[in-house]
Amino acid sequence: MDSTIAAVKFPELVMQFDGGSRGNPGLAGIGITITTPDGAMVYELGAVLPHATNNVAEYTALIRGVQAARRLGVAKLKIRADSELVVRQITGRYRVKSPDLKPLYAQAMAELGHVAEWSIAHVYRESNSRADQLANMAMDRRMTIENPSVLAGTR
Repeated sequence: MDSTIAAVKFPELVMQFDGGSRGNPGLAGIGITITTPDGAMVYELGAVLPHATNNVAEYTALIRGVQAARRLGVAKLKIRADSELVVRQITGRYRVKSPDLKPLYAQAMAELGHVAEWSIAHVYRESNSRADQLANMAMDRRMTIENPSVLAGTR
């Protein structure tokens, strides 16, 4: 068993993610929220990326979010994002053509392969506001914003 995976502590979690870039490419940020199915906050992260495109930021957020969910010990992960491109590439509806995104796609699929059950769906931007807010706060402050209370005991 991978040492970064916790024993199952959460039968199901909901992860939302967002990524953005100012300049595209330019200063970028990611935002991640992980909640229980009834909406109780379990973990959130906003992090800055010094130089990335919007799509690279979106994939980075997906990867970091799945890694966090794995550390939490999730059995079933429902993923929601407002990036139609990432959602459709992960579901196989779109091919990944960009050489910059191919390794990130492979890494995301590898991380998802370690989750017992997962799904991903597109949501509209207004349904993803906290993840968007965290990404923007990270870019504005040029720093990481993390609520690690639950993850603190899993490292």
